[in-house]
Amino acid sequence: ATSRLLVNYQEPYRSQILDYLFKPNFGASLHILKVEIGGDAQSTDGTEPSHMHYENDENYFRGYEWWLMKEAKKRNPKIKLIGLPWAFPGWIGKGENWPYDYPDITAYYIVSWILGAKQYHDLDIDYVGIWNERAFSSKYIKLLRYTLDKHGLEQVRIIASDRLWEPISFVMMIDSELHGVVDVIGAHYPGTKTVPNALLTGKKLWSSEDYSTFNDDVGAGCWARILNQNYVNGNMTSTIAWNLVASYYEELPFGRCGLMTAQEPWSGHYKVESPIWITAHTTQFTQPGWSYLQVDGHLEGGGSFVALTDGLGNLTIIIETMSHNHSKCIRPPLPNFSVIPQRATFYLGGSFCMVETLQVWHSRLDFESGNSSLFQQLHPINVWKGRFSLDLNVDEVYTLTTLKTGRKCASPEPPPPQPFPSNYKDDFNIGNPPFSEAPNFADQTGVFEYFINASDPGDHVFTLRQVVVQRPITWVSDADQTISVIGNFKWVNMTVTCDIYMEKPRDGGVFIAGRVDNGGIYVRNSKGVFFWVFADGTYRVTGDLAGKKILMKGLAGVRDNAWHTLTLNIQGNSASGLLNGYPLWENVTVSNPGNGWAALGTRSFELAQFDNFHIE
Repeated sequence: ATSRLLVNYQEPYRSQILDYLFKPNFGASLHILKVEIGGDAQSTDGTEPSHMHYENDENYFRGYEWWLMKEAKKRNPKIKLIGLPWAFPGWIGKGENWPYDYPDITAYYIVSWILGAKQYHDLDIDYVGIWNERAFSSKYIKLLRYTLDKHGLEQVRIIASDRLWEPISFVMMIDSELHGVVDVIGAHYPGTKTVPNALLTGKKLWSSEDYSTFNDDVGAGCWARILNQNYVNGNMTSTIAWNLVASYYEELPFGRCGLMTAQEPWSGHYKVESPIWITAHTTQFTQPGWSYLQVDGHLEGGGSFVALTDGLGNLTIIIETMSHNHSKCIRPPLPNFSVIPQRATFYLGGSFCMVETLQVWHSRLDFESGNSSLFQQLHPINVWKGRFSLDLNVDEVYTLTTLKTGRKCASPEPPPPQPFPSNYKDDFNIGNPPFSEAPNFADQTGVFEYFINASDPGDHVFTLRQVVVQRPITWVSDADQTISVIGNFKWVNMTVTCDIYMEKPRDGGVFIAGRVDNGGIYVRNSKGVFFWVFADGTYRVTGDLAGKKILMKGLAGVRDNAWHTLTLNIQGNSASGLLNGYPLWENVTVSNPGNGWAALGTRSFELAQFDNFHIE
């Protein structure tokens, strides 16, 4: 759920961000885009909607991944696409928190997503994964291949298992049928190393999730080092950064761990961070289908180099000399090593002995002054009798290439940063919304979608509705309640007003909240000030989402299948609540947390509607 806020950017800023990511020879020029196959459950920074909430439900226009893939393809038709599930709707497990008991259902569900991508969006998915960082089932993987082939999707390749090198590599070595259907072994955060079994399979090895590091210059150093050393040390020919762009509230887990930052759609502000230009050193001068030359890429004074060719005479060499403390990734721990200034001499033989000059692109990360020089074109270097030398300093990246197509492009400066508007309204009155979710709401458990109340002739035709009615097959511990957060995490005093409509009789319930302090993988622990009303006519005020810390309770007289207006006012250490404009409770003492988002949600996985949301 890391691109959640990107879709809400106004033009021209949204297109500028997409250009920096995907447009060839502009910025990051990405070769590959991996998206989540939404599973209605928490997947790190929020939930992404499934294309099949229920067994008899199919909709290929939910969420923002279809849009993102189309925008990427629009800019670079050759970009490779990968889909991978983190979670699955509950019906797939028939009540069990496990996707492999009915592997035919799971395979049908995943293949439906791939077919829908083509049918509704003309998107060809190139690779599909199994279950992100969770167990794999050999039986399921074989059935997935069979189901893909049966639907004419022979060209879709399978990547497994998006976790560690083992046990997938060992199992492939002893199960020839599994070996035959897995095309790529993908490991996460491999620390530039692989294992003997993985090499023995003879399959392509990828670091199918890596980086995940705060996007300052140390993050850029991490990215430069692993982009090279994943091949030099681990024979990996693809490295995929989590995440593409930091477009989620920064206080959610792993804030700003994207290649660039775009977390303010309300202001239009975004920032092209240094990892974008580190990426360009590789992506602007190679393409999928190029081959790594099998050279020992370790430099004598520390650092590394890789060399790639298109097989048609073009050559690209990428050199990095990142020092230990300036290239630490978030994981795994990095053993000590040293890098010193050095002179490196390269010898070109074979088909490259005719090369006379190489174009030079250079970056230097400057941790003293903070004045880093990023992706600058220098004078071409002359190759004399197949050799050339280069003086390398520490914390540098060089690209030497026969290609003359490199460009460092720039859009006009975006607007300055602004906090989330302190007075914010959404009445959800939009007849034909471009996206299924209302802007700026970041679902953390459950899925909240625009809804049209065909049976309501009154003021509530267009609403926001929570639609997940069964606990999904989760990836982490989703809350037992549903919740969507919005606003400025630094907010202290606020008034939140919202019309609510419970659809579940007897034990249904909804809430509005303020000062909510947690989301993402920690959503179960969310604290704040929560104002609940229940279908049995009672109300509660709690200090937590779980409802364990009760601050006040009583009778409210609300009922299901009727609209009511809730107002929550938090000022300093005191909170009060109104029902339909009349005081219901007041002077409730609230101490911790002292600040946080506004939120709305439901007592359980149940249908409920919200309208005329207002914060001030």
